[in-house]
Amino acid sequence: MMREIKIEIRLATMENLNSLKEMYRQIVNHMNKQKISIWDDVYPGEFLEEDIKNNRLYLLIEEENIVSAFALCKTNAAEERVKWEDGKAKAVYIERFAVCVTHLKRGIGSVTLEKAKEIAKSMGAKYLRLFVVDINKPANSLYTKQGFVKAKGMYCEKIDEDLIL
Repeated sequence: MMREIKIEIRLATMENLNSLKEMYRQIVNHMNKQKISIWDDVYPGEFLEEDIKNNRLYLLIEEENIVSAFALCKTNAAEERVKWEDGKAKAVYIERFAVCVTHLKRGIGSVTLEKAKEIAKSMGAKYLRLFVVDINKPANSLYTKQGFVKAKGMYCEKIDEDLIL
Protein backbone atom coordinates (compact mmCIF):
# COMPACT_ATOMS: atom_id res chain seq x y z
CA MET A 1 0.00 0.00 0.00
CA MET A 2 1.39 3.39 -1.01
CA ARG A 3 1.55 6.00 1.70
CA GLU A 4 0.19 9.44 1.05
CA ILE A 5 2.82 12.14 0.70
CA LYS A 6 1.92 15.36 2.45
CA ILE A 7 2.88 18.56 0.68
CA GLU A 8 2.58 21.92 2.39
CA ILE A 9 3.10 25.41 1.08
CA ARG A 10 4.42 28.28 3.16
CA LEU A 11 6.41 31.47 2.98
CA ALA A 12 10.19 31.11 3.09
CA THR A 13 12.12 32.38 6.11
CA MET A 14 15.73 33.46 6.48
CA GLU A 15 16.45 30.04 8.00
CA ASN A 16 15.68 28.58 4.54
CA LEU A 17 18.09 30.86 2.66
CA ASN A 18 21.16 28.60 2.55
CA SER A 19 19.11 25.55 1.54
CA LEU A 20 17.38 27.59 -1.15
CA LYS A 21 20.63 28.95 -2.55
CA GLU A 22 21.98 25.39 -2.76
CA MET A 23 18.79 24.16 -4.46
CA TYR A 24 19.02 26.96 -7.04
CA ARG A 25 22.75 26.23 -7.61
CA GLN A 26 21.88 22.62 -8.39
CA ILE A 27 19.12 23.76 -10.75
CA VAL A 28 21.51 26.13 -12.56
CA ASN A 29 24.00 23.26 -13.02
CA HIS A 30 21.24 20.98 -14.30
CA MET A 31 19.96 23.63 -16.72
CA ASN A 32 23.48 24.29 -18.02
CA LYS A 33 23.90 20.56 -18.73
CA GLN A 34 20.63 20.73 -20.70
CA LYS A 35 22.01 23.72 -22.68
CA ILE A 36 19.49 26.06 -21.05
CA SER A 37 21.99 28.64 -19.84
CA ILE A 38 19.69 31.39 -18.64
CA TRP A 39 20.36 31.40 -14.88
CA ASP A 40 23.78 31.82 -13.28
CA ASP A 41 25.64 32.50 -10.03
CA VAL A 42 23.83 35.83 -9.59
CA TYR A 43 20.29 35.17 -10.79
CA PRO A 44 18.18 33.90 -9.18
CA GLY A 45 20.21 33.17 -6.02
CA GLU A 46 21.02 36.77 -5.15
CA PHE A 47 17.34 37.77 -5.26
CA LEU A 48 16.12 35.21 -2.72
CA GLU A 49 16.95 37.21 0.41
CA GLU A 50 14.98 40.21 -0.85
CA ASP A 51 12.07 37.92 -1.78
CA ILE A 52 12.07 36.49 1.76
CA LYS A 53 12.22 39.94 3.37
CA ASN A 54 9.28 41.06 1.22
CA ASN A 55 7.20 37.96 2.06
CA ARG A 56 6.86 36.89 -1.55
CA LEU A 57 8.94 33.70 -1.72
CA TYR A 58 6.88 30.54 -1.31
CA LEU A 59 8.09 27.01 -0.68
CA LEU A 60 6.55 23.64 -1.36
CA ILE A 61 7.65 21.30 1.39
CA GLU A 62 7.48 17.50 1.19
CA GLU A 63 8.54 15.52 4.25
CA GLU A 64 10.39 18.57 5.62
CA ASN A 65 12.37 19.04 2.37
CA ILE A 66 12.04 22.03 0.03
CA VAL A 67 10.97 20.58 -3.32
CA SER A 68 9.92 23.76 -5.10
CA ALA A 69 9.99 27.54 -4.73
CA PHE A 70 8.64 30.61 -6.46
CA ALA A 71 8.20 34.32 -5.89
CA LEU A 72 4.92 36.13 -6.48
CA CYS A 73 5.50 39.76 -7.44
CA LYS A 74 2.93 42.49 -7.90
CA THR A 75 4.81 44.07 -10.81
CA ASN A 76 7.38 43.12 -13.42
CA ALA A 77 9.78 45.41 -15.29
CA ALA A 78 8.67 43.92 -18.62
CA GLU A 79 4.92 43.92 -18.06
CA GLU A 80 4.33 46.81 -20.49
CA ARG A 81 6.20 45.01 -23.30
CA VAL A 82 3.54 42.35 -23.72
CA LYS A 83 -0.01 42.56 -25.02
CA TRP A 84 -1.93 40.79 -22.28
CA GLU A 85 -5.48 39.53 -22.71
CA ASP A 86 -6.66 42.16 -20.23
CA GLY A 87 -3.81 44.55 -19.57
CA LYS A 88 -5.81 46.56 -17.02
CA ALA A 89 -6.79 43.60 -14.83
CA LYS A 90 -4.95 42.94 -11.59
CA ALA A 91 -2.16 40.44 -12.14
CA VAL A 92 0.56 38.77 -10.12
CA TYR A 93 3.84 37.63 -11.69
CA ILE A 94 5.46 34.33 -10.85
CA GLU A 95 9.23 34.61 -10.83
CA ARG A 96 12.16 32.39 -9.90
CA PHE A 97 9.95 29.31 -10.29
CA ALA A 98 12.04 26.26 -9.48
CA VAL A 99 11.68 22.55 -8.83
CA CYS A 100 14.45 20.72 -6.98
CA VAL A 101 16.42 18.55 -9.44
CA THR A 102 15.82 15.46 -7.30
CA HIS A 103 12.07 15.96 -7.77
CA LEU A 104 11.85 16.55 -11.52
CA LYS A 105 9.32 14.53 -13.53
CA ARG A 106 7.20 13.82 -10.45
CA GLY A 107 4.42 16.35 -10.98
CA ILE A 108 5.82 18.82 -8.45
CA GLY A 109 5.87 21.61 -11.04
CA SER A 110 2.16 21.18 -11.73
CA VAL A 111 1.30 21.09 -8.02
CA THR A 112 3.42 24.20 -7.45
CA LEU A 113 1.69 26.14 -10.24
CA GLU A 114 -1.73 25.16 -8.88
CA LYS A 115 -0.71 26.49 -5.46
CA ALA A 116 0.63 29.69 -7.07
CA LYS A 117 -2.72 30.17 -8.84
CA GLU A 118 -4.57 29.76 -5.53
CA ILE A 119 -2.35 32.31 -3.78
CA ALA A 120 -2.64 34.78 -6.68
CA LYS A 121 -6.43 34.50 -6.47
CA SER A 122 -6.36 35.07 -2.72
CA MET A 123 -4.34 38.25 -3.43
CA GLY A 124 -7.21 39.47 -5.63
CA ALA A 125 -5.42 38.87 -8.93
CA LYS A 126 -7.40 37.94 -12.00
CA TYR A 127 -4.25 36.70 -13.76
CA LEU A 128 -1.08 34.85 -12.85
CA ARG A 129 1.52 35.88 -15.42
CA LEU A 130 5.10 34.93 -16.13
CA PHE A 131 7.97 35.42 -18.53
CA VAL A 132 9.85 32.45 -19.90
CA VAL A 133 12.71 32.20 -22.36
CA ASP A 134 11.85 30.33 -25.58
CA ILE A 135 14.81 27.94 -25.25
CA ASN A 136 13.50 26.68 -21.91
CA LYS A 137 11.38 24.00 -23.54
CA PRO A 138 10.64 22.01 -20.34
CA ALA A 139 9.24 25.13 -18.65
CA ASN A 140 7.27 26.16 -21.73
CA SER A 141 5.77 22.68 -21.95
CA LEU A 142 4.77 22.72 -18.27
CA TYR A 143 3.20 26.16 -18.51
CA THR A 144 1.19 25.20 -21.60
CA LYS A 145 0.06 21.97 -19.92
CA GLN A 146 -1.09 24.04 -16.94
CA GLY A 147 -3.25 26.31 -19.11
CA PHE A 148 -0.99 29.32 -19.52
CA VAL A 149 -1.46 31.09 -22.85
CA LYS A 150 1.37 32.77 -24.72
CA ALA A 151 0.83 36.50 -25.05
CA LYS A 152 2.04 38.60 -27.95
CA GLY A 153 5.11 40.67 -27.40
CA MET A 154 8.69 40.20 -26.40
CA TYR A 155 11.02 41.50 -23.78
CA CYS A 156 14.72 41.38 -24.53
CA GLU A 157 17.40 42.12 -21.99
CA LYS A 158 21.05 42.23 -22.95
CA ILE A 159 22.97 40.35 -20.27
CA ASP A 160 26.38 40.48 -21.96
CA GLU A 161 27.86 40.31 -25.47
CA ASP A 162 26.91 36.65 -25.90
CA LEU A 163 23.57 36.50 -24.11
CA ILE A 164 20.35 38.35 -24.79
CA LEU A 165 17.23 37.12 -23.00
